[in-house]
Amino acid sequence: MEFLGMTTIFLLVCISCLLLFTTWRSISQKEKQPPGPIALPIVGNLLQLNPWNLPESLKKLSKKYGPVFTISLGPQKAVVLYGYDVVKEALVDQAEDFSGRGSLPLIEKLFQGTGIVTSNGETWKQLRRFALTTLRDFGMGKKSIEERIQEEANFLVERIRNTHERPFNPSNFLVHAVSNIICSVVFGDRFDYEDKKFLTLINLLDENDKLQNSIQTQVCTLYNFFPTVMEYLPGPHKKMIKNTEKVDQFTLEIIAEHQETLDPTCPRDFIDAFLNKMEQEKGNGHSEFTVETLSRSTLDLFLAGTGTTSTTLRHGLLILQKFPEIVEKIQKEIDHVIGRNRSPCMADRSQMPYTDAVVHEIQRFIDFLPLNVPHAVVRDTKFRDYFIPKNTMIIPTLNSILHDSKEFPNPEKFDPGHFLNANGTFKKSDYFMPFSVGKRMCAGEGLARMELFIFLTAILQNFTLKPVVDHKDIDISPFVSTLANTPRPYEVSFLPR
Repeated sequence: MEFLGMTTIFLLVCISCLLLFTTWRSISQKEKQPPGPIALPIVGNLLQLNPWNLPESLKKLSKKYGPVFTISLGPQKAVVLYGYDVVKEALVDQAEDFSGRGSLPLIEKLFQGTGIVTSNGETWKQLRRFALTTLRDFGMGKKSIEERIQEEANFLVERIRNTHERPFNPSNFLVHAVSNIICSVVFGDRFDYEDKKFLTLINLLDENDKLQNSIQTQVCTLYNFFPTVMEYLPGPHKKMIKNTEKVDQFTLEIIAEHQETLDPTCPRDFIDAFLNKMEQEKGNGHSEFTVETLSRSTLDLFLAGTGTTSTTLRHGLLILQKFPEIVEKIQKEIDHVIGRNRSPCMADRSQMPYTDAVVHEIQRFIDFLPLNVPHAVVRDTKFRDYFIPKNTMIIPTLNSILHDSKEFPNPEKFDPGHFLNANGTFKKSDYFMPFSVGKRMCAGEGLARMELFIFLTAILQNFTLKPVVDHKDIDISPFVSTLANTPRPYEVSFLPR
């Protein structure tokens, strides 16, 4: 009897030890979060990072901690994914887990977290699905939108021609042309280049862009780290918020006009389609389709469809001034495939591998969004050997992919050969991710690709670029800020061919 008692106790002790070991191992595994530098209270790792050039800081940390590591941006923890393999594994192979939108307080303050870009959960899923479907219905990827781009390219060419070879900064011309494409899809029509409302709208966006990329951007960066404190302090972030509110008001006025003139049987644009969707869901008390989400979604599409592509074109024209031999090769290809008398079209691209390679290399080289737009994990997530708690911000760096030296030899050098085979045919690369990848990739990728090819080809079909300084002295390195890389200001003359 005593032996049985001792045996029972022994078994209970063994079972208890086993359970304790299993529990300890489970907790240990669960708490094995990605490594990283030791964070200080309140400021986190800010003293170990360069907030004005985070991409360079993260590059250095990746060499020490590997492709998956943790940093603290003030009180907020973020997991950084550095390199093609880990970014693809997270955003594609575990797409649902990493489909959340990371929280940047200044962006949330500007856009209220209710549009396509900044929302999460069911709101984001429904708005994105609707936007993609509606944009396709109104011609994204179809001939109709291509014709609009061709028409706008003709307006742009004539406007440039009227400068009569005088040097000027082409920024406004490019912004107006690109903006008119998304305006025609979202608002139903393009604006005249002299339209006062349109110019006011563009000026507000331009001012926000300058604030974001000036020395004052330090204050805007601090807002993302310490939003509660910055709410009570003056600075450029206050001006950015006011400007965005004015743009939002402009959008609300257009929505009101659409509500008055709406014909449900014949939607003219994205806003009409959204208003029809609101009417269909009128009895649904939990509908995601409201005037507020319409306003924010419209603003998202307008901003995304204006800034990124126009900045890429602006940077592209700066780069091409430095390399006249590249321009000459493009123009020979244009003359051979298109000639001088008809507008470029997307069907031409497959016959123009060199031009296609240059457009791709521009996007790769400028690395417009080096850190991507932040993601977040939507649930407690096991990634590789690490545990990442729900709602953790994820930074899937794009510059680590676009500037990967194994895929792109001499990545800091502008070289169209990165996208050309030895025989001169176009070479695709899985590392080409300027629009990101996965569930949060840019909804307007197809539109942007068409605009970049047609606008750039139309310009070089009609003009040769003449820089105001010796082409060897042109600095094509971008201004680096927290969120986006932008080109240095410049002037150029366009000489008719």
